[in-house]
Amino acid sequence: MAMKIYTKTGDKGKTSLIGGTKVSKSHIRIETYGTVDELNSYIGLVNDHTTNPDTKVLLKEIQDRLFTVGASLACDPDKDTKMSIPDLHETDIQLLEDTIDKMDSQLEPMKHFILPGGHVAISTSHIARCVCRRAERLCVAMQEQEMFVEPLVLKYLNRLSDYLFVLCRFMAHELGVAEIPWKPRV
Repeated sequence: MAMKIYTKTGDKGKTSLIGGTKVSKSHIRIETYGTVDELNSYIGLVNDHTTNPDTKVLLKEIQDRLFTVGASLACDPDKDTKMSIPDLHETDIQLLEDTIDKMDSQLEPMKHFILPGGHVAISTSHIARCVCRRAERLCVAMQEQEMFVEPLVLKYLNRLSDYLFVLCRFMAHELGVAEIPWKPRV
């Protein structure tokens, strides 16, 4: 018999971390990995809007890494999980850096702040970048509350937001869409 999607165990506002510890659904750890899940969904939407085959491959890999990040954040660091949790590697961060450098080499130097927009793919990538920054801030807040966050998780999210920003610019370049400079009212 197939397992049902609903368990009713969360009906009173509690959920379990990997390791079995029950916490409130408003716990910062839940908020953090929920934000990573939101980011993963936006990355999927970005992938749906891009036509560049190399970008599509990397975005799928990023989605896989975000599941890894989510699993890491969903673990109770004080308990044995009794299951194998995938982990991040420095090479995951290096891949983002190499891709950033490759895209950036094809772009004009940035001379002004850029307003999100110009094409749905670009706007969606900017939303993903903002959600990524929120996930990063939540990880920092966890650390400030003396909750364990794998250091590579924070580093990966930081680099991923950089990647997403450059991806926005690169998509504009590929699509022939002019960047929208911010012209502050003075």
